[in-house]
Amino acid sequence: MREVFTEVEAWRKDGKAVAIATNVMRDGASLRPLGAKMAMTTQQDIAGSVTGGCIEGVVYEEAQGVLQTGEPKLLHYGVVGEQNPWDAGLSCGNSLDVFVETLDSPAWQEIYPALKTCLELGQMAAVATVISGPGLGNKLMLWPDGRRLGDLGDIGLNARAAAWMRKQMAAQETTWASFDMADEKAVVFVDVFTPVSRLVVIGAVHIAMPLVELAKTLGFKTIVIDPRTAFATRERFPQVDELITEWPSTALENLRPDEGTYVAAISHDEKLDNPALAIALKSPARYVGVLGTRKNIGKRLAALREMGLTEKQLERLRAPIGTNIGAILPDEIALSVLAEIVSAKHGMQRVGELATAIQPQSIVNH
Repeated sequence: MREVFTEVEAWRKDGKAVAIATNVMRDGASLRPLGAKMAMTTQQDIAGSVTGGCIEGVVYEEAQGVLQTGEPKLLHYGVVGEQNPWDAGLSCGNSLDVFVETLDSPAWQEIYPALKTCLELGQMAAVATVISGPGLGNKLMLWPDGRRLGDLGDIGLNARAAAWMRKQMAAQETTWASFDMADEKAVVFVDVFTPVSRLVVIGAVHIAMPLVELAKTLGFKTIVIDPRTAFATRERFPQVDELITEWPSTALENLRPDEGTYVAAISHDEKLDNPALAIALKSPARYVGVLGTRKNIGKRLAALREMGLTEKQLERLRAPIGTNIGAILPDEIALSVLAEIVSAKHGMQRVGELATAIQPQSIVNH
């Protein structure tokens, strides 16, 4: 939703009816991920994309009908057949389901103000939508603290879906699931809205310079913290979004790390790194890693325990930082650090030198 939010708000202020198309199910890879959105009006306004071009035209036409009737619709697109090459379809050999709905629906009207606030403030939330079965188009919004808004149309489904949504928020994974009900199945899509990804680097050391450049290329908001003003300069970090010359633990506490925050402590100075790590590991930060040798991990963990951290909190620490790619040069080390951060962003957990994915459940039967 964030990708089309600015345009949607402008259209709504102009009094235009808006339809939203969302990628909700797919078989195989696609150019656009699940949750990708395309917003449309009756005046040929279009924002966003569901495939990058393959089916946008026909989705727009379908949206016009949805805007007229107010009834949501689940569309399925597969491979274009040789017999009917003029039909809309995907040329990549995969299939995709797109859910089209109007923002004027009662379900959207109930949750939109709250979702708008979350998007504007960069807060985390999840929105579940019934895309097939009873209660088509109904929505349930969930916050990390367990608050709910909306209704999927069944008390039992609300409870089961909320439990599943919490798991998907923890994994930051947008997906779908099928729930068995009394006589039917309800297919529910959950859209997980994550905060803007922030990379917070503790230590304006040499490795931090290529790390910031690489992170900016991948769309991270970058922040470097180092009280040593000789190192933390705009000449060394011309691309960084924020350069903070305060004590790292104080600055990090003021930044309030959230589920979209990734902390890399690379100053190689325990006086700077450890207090900042203590703040980060107590926060909801998505990733916390520290530069150092493997033989010193025990010493660092002991120091953090003395600062009051629990074993569960210490389990979150990636030490030594980075994916093992045999990196030696500063640029290579920066690449290994960012590779591990991207891995964590997409729900990968490191086990020793390996990483295993947290796979979302596609079928939920109870």
